[in-house]
Amino acid sequence: MTTEFTPQHWAGAVGLALIVALWVDRRWGEPPVRMHPVVWMGNFLGRAGDRVQRLALQDPEVRDLRAFVLAALMWIAGAALFLIAALLLQGAALELPWWAAGVLMGLLLKPMLALAMLKSEVQAVEAALSVSLEAGRERLRWLVSRDVTQLTEVQVRESAIETLAENLNDSVVAPIFWFLLLGLPGAVLYRFANTADAMWGYPGVYKGQNWAWAGKWAARADDVLSWVPARITAVLLLLAAGRRGWALRSTLRAEARKTPSPNSGWPMAAMALVLGVALRKPAVYVLNPEGRAAQAADTEAAQVYASKAVLAQVAIALAALLFIAIGV
Repeated sequence: MTTEFTPQHWAGAVGLALIVALWVDRRWGEPPVRMHPVVWMGNFLGRAGDRVQRLALQDPEVRDLRAFVLAALMWIAGAALFLIAALLLQGAALELPWWAAGVLMGLLLKPMLALAMLKSEVQAVEAALSVSLEAGRERLRWLVSRDVTQLTEVQVRESAIETLAENLNDSVVAPIFWFLLLGLPGAVLYRFANTADAMWGYPGVYKGQNWAWAGKWAARADDVLSWVPARITAVLLLLAAGRRGWALRSTLRAEARKTPSPNSGWPMAAMALVLGVALRKPAVYVLNPEGRAAQAADTEAAQVYASKAVLAQVAIALAALLFIAIGV
């Protein structure tokens, strides 16, 4: 039986989907690897990237338009594949009553979100630091691409907090933003773009492969899709800290612009400000330089702020969907 599609039907399904996705994330975490759509995206991008690299020039100083075009075509093909699947699944879900559509869409949305895993991975770095500096460095290596061998205890903790702030946008706020805007295809497109950036979006040689031109499309696509959500994430973090956090908004822009990335600096700067700590990448930037050195308690506080930021986003989204449902 086909259900009539109305704004109320859409609003109810989307609102319930958000609640279901976050509840499943909190209760069970990530699905098995073999059933994880983001893993499938990574597998596609890994194979496609190998094909691109077989033809790419390995001198990062040489303009390699062939690698750029081939990688862009691979990206578009992969995005189209996952988008079509998302459109078909969402279309089937919306044929159901709003509550059933919401549950099904929530289960499909969940793999695009990873708040519980993000928090547990950052906490694992802190737990490893309590054992030894070397253990903390080794655990951090799972999360970052930078060299960790010379990092101090404070720098390991700073890197973990930065990872939490940056990936709060990439793994939670941005997928929810695009889900609210474009439905399940929006969330899927964003996670594909973000995964491609993580795998291809390096400015030069990484692990013996030159991505200077081959990864340019993936990096720019992620920059475009993350531009608005990254700034929303920063504002949500300020709101999570209450009046004290909101009072820091005048310094946010200047701090965020210190990083090379047009987007990642926003949530990282906001997190540094609300925690009152300095966050730095050696020889690259220092966010909130007047802040104190990060302590173990700051890792836990950062997780609390991240959770509050997501709750604020969901509360705002549900309020907006309620207005749609009642016809305002």
